[in-house]
Order: sequence, then C-alpha cells, then structure tokens
Amino acid sequence: MARISLALVGIAVFFLSVHLVLEAPSAAPSPAPAADAFASTFSIVGIDPENGDVGVAVQSKFPNVRPVVPWAEAGVGGVATQSFVNVSYGPKGLALLRNGATAEEALRILIANDTARDTRQVGIVDAKGNSASWTGRECFDWAGGIAGNTSGGKGMVIIGKTFAAQGNILVGRETVEALAKTFQSTQGTLADRLLAALVAAGRAGGDRRGEQSAALLIKRKGAGYDGTTDDLIDISIYDHPQPLQELERLYKLHKLYFFRTEPKNLMKIDAALCRELQTILSAEAYKGFKFYSGPVNGVFDAQTKKALQDFMGWENYDVRIRDDDQIDREVLEDIRRNVAAWKAEKP
Repeated sequence: MARISLALVGIAVFFLSVHLVLEAPSAAPSPAPAADAFASTFSIVGIDPENGDVGVAVQSKFPNVRPVVPWAEAGVGGVATQSFVNVSYGPKGLALLRNGATAEEALRILIANDTARDTRQVGIVDAKGNSASWTGRECFDWAGGIAGNTSGGKGMVIIGKTFAAQGNILVGRETVEALAKTFQSTQGTLADRLLAALVAAGRAGGDRRGEQSAALLIKRKGAGYDGTTDDLIDISIYDHPQPLQELERLYKLHKLYFFRTEPKNLMKIDAALCRELQTILSAEAYKGFKFYSGPVNGVFDAQTKKALQDFMGWENYDVRIRDDDQIDREVLEDIRRNVAAWKAEKP
C-alpha cells in the first residue's frame, strides 16, 4: 500500500511540474538568490548502457567546480547542475531517479518546484539511458543544450538518449555541438568519451569568460581503489590557467595508479627483463632504499618477486601488483621513464 501511495504522489507531482513548466509565463530578468553560485559552465553528463558507467565532465569559469556541478551514482544516473546553481538539484535529482523517475520526469519535478528555474541550467541521465536538459530563460547567452539527437535553447526541456550536453555564457553554440558530436564519435570508455568531448568543446570556443576549473566524475559499481566504493574516477581541478590540459594530465596518472591491469598489457618477465629489474631494485641511491640484495642473474625467483612487489607498493602501483612472473607493460614503461629521468638528473 505504501508503494502505491508513493507512486500516486510521484505521478501527481510530475503532472503538476509539467503544468508549471509549460504554463509559467516568461518573466523579466531578475537577480538570482544571493546564496546561489553562478557557474558559467559547459558540461556533459552521460552513461554507457553496456557496462553501466555513469558520469559527468565539466569545465567552468568558476573555482572548484567539482562539489557544485557534477553528481552521479552507480546504477542510478547523473546530474549536472549549473548557471545560477541550485546545488540541491544534484542529491534531489539522484533521489528521484533512485525512486523510479526517468531523466525527464526528475528534471521537470526539480524545475517545477524552483521559483528561480529560469536562471538554472541542468542535464540529467538515468540508468536506462534516458537523458534530458533544461536551460532557463534568463541564462546568459550563448546558452542551450543537446540531449541525444535533440537540441534546444532557453525555456525548453529537451530529451534524448545516453547523454545531455549544456552550457551558458559560451562563445557560441559550437561549444555544445562539439560536446555532443565528439561524445558520439569517440571510441573507448565513458571516461575517454566524456573527457574528449570536454576538450573538444573548449577548443570550439568554450566559456566567453575563459577557463578556471574542471572535473571528471565517473561511477561504476565496486570500482573504487579497494573495491568497497563505486568511485572509478573523481578528479578535480580547483583553479588553473589551463584546467582542461591539467585534467587530461591527471586522467593519465589516475589510470596508471588506480586502474587495474588489462590482460593485453601483461608481459612475461624473461631473463633480460629480470636482470634489468634486479639492477633497478639493487640501486639504493635511486630511492634511498635497497629493495633487492641478491645476484643480478636474470632468475625471477621468490626473492626477486618479493622485491618487485615491495617496490611497486613503494611507487604506488598498488592495484597492479602481481603474484606471478608477469608485469604490466604500462607499469614497466613508467618505471623506465622514472629511472631515465633520475639518471639524467644525476651529477
């Protein structure tokens, strides 16, 4: 009975929201509430229907955009809330999705219950791949969005599939078009596609006021560092002259230190490679610690394996430590780069 009552309430609120949004008269511009943050921003919220990855990529002329704009929950969906930000759109939107609302239903409920909705901009995607975007009538030009294959400007709720891209105070619509086109044409993971879209949008014009901060947030069930959280990626650029370049750099680092080994990257430690590793692990001057004290003989025995495991833990390759005679190619390449840099700096 409680479920039926909750469903009836949800339906009633949804239809009320539709009425308020569609019938509300266009008002003259008025100041937004002082408590609201003004995030001149472009963002894209998306989902990978194949594996359930969900997330948001955002860049803004506003410091520390990470705790303000992007929200996501594995198995639920994602929200990007911007312009004169109503931060509660994030948790409230996810709660609506968690309780069965579609992206469009959640968006309409949020703006129907917000008297300052015409200053807001928001994009939402749900776990089933539905997407929706809203740009208020009072958002500064250029402002608009694209959801799937549907585009729209101020005062419009647009709906689509798998992603919602939106922006305000942009150089032009080219920024949002680049978000959508690049996301749709890029191969790779959801994170790869969202980041590529964000970078392309910046190159297409981006924010009229410039750059300052950026963030990339991706949720995947059980994908956190030790498998106890859903935090696949959570990277924030607080304040930087080139936040998109910095976001790209940190994404590469994050993949190295937090992503697990792909089978295609495994390589057997043969005698030549073993001698190379034994030499590195024996060099006390390199890290101020001698990991290996045995002979440099190319035999990958228990002592060498333990030394390599200890070294990898020391160097923060934790999630790629192995208990066999193989090594991750990406880890090996990074080790070699670091050793070469150390040797080049030696007097």
